[in-house]
Parts: sequence; structure tokens; C-alpha cells
Amino acid sequence: MELKVWIDADGCPVVKQTIGICKRKGIAVIAVKNHAVRLEDDYAKVITVDVSGDAVDYYIVNHMDTGDLVITQDNGLAAMVLSKKGICMNQNGKVIDNENIDFFLDNRHVSRVMRMQNKKSTTFKKRTQADNNSFEAALESLLDELEESDHE
Repeated sequence: MELKVWIDADGCPVVKQTIGICKRKGIAVIAVKNHAVRLEDDYAKVITVDVSGDAVDYYIVNHMDTGDLVITQDNGLAAMVLSKKGICMNQNGKVIDNENIDFFLDNRHVSRVMRMQNKKSTTFKKRTQADNNSFEAALESLLDELEESDHE
């Protein structure tokens, strides 16, 4: 089966980098977004869904195939991708797998509780070019690894 890369394009800071790398490698890429997000691309297939809560997540999980790669910063979606035997990478280039998903989900839960108790703000540090470079290197490496294992 041919590898596809899915992007959770709602708020994902590495959409353009992912599309560029996939285009150069000839890998199909599908960016799923809601109506509020503007995205057009001449290479990626862009799917627009409802603005409702998890519409993007459910679309991806319901349409992806086993072994597809999903790029997301949503750990809930990552867990669903793993349950479908997909591969998941976050915006920082970290592969999320069955060994570390509990850590990511626990952090998500603790952060949510802290925000509800007004003990933690939701401010994020500004993304740097170094962050983008790190992601790109990790994605390139993972795609090379997946292409090699596909040819064995």
C-alpha cells in the first residue's frame, strides 16, 4: 500500500514544510482543515470539514489507512491514529508511539486541569526557525526510514 501523509492542518505550524518535503519525495499528502482555516496548495489534497470540535480528527481517522503517517499536535488524535495502526509525528518532530502515548496523554490531562484551576497559562513560546529545521530533519529521516522498510 502506498504511504500517505495526513496533516491536521488546524493550527499546525508545519503544514508548508510537510507539504514541501512530501512533494519533493513524491509522497501523497492530504491536509485536513476546518472552514475557518485558509489553505490552498497545488500539490496537497486539501479537505475542508465542519468547524465543530473534532471534525478534522474524525475525518482523518475515518479515512486513513494502516501505516499512514499523521502530522498533528493533538495528542487525542495521536491516540486514535495509533489505534488504527498509523504512524504519528508531532509538530516538533517527535514520533508518538505506543511506548510514549501515555506520557503525552497524561501531560495533556495535567495541563488541562491546571488551566481549569487557573494555575497554568496557555501561552506558547514563539516557534523558531530552529524548531522548523528540527521538524524537517526528523520528518525527512522518518520518511526515508518508511520508504526503506517499504522496499524490503
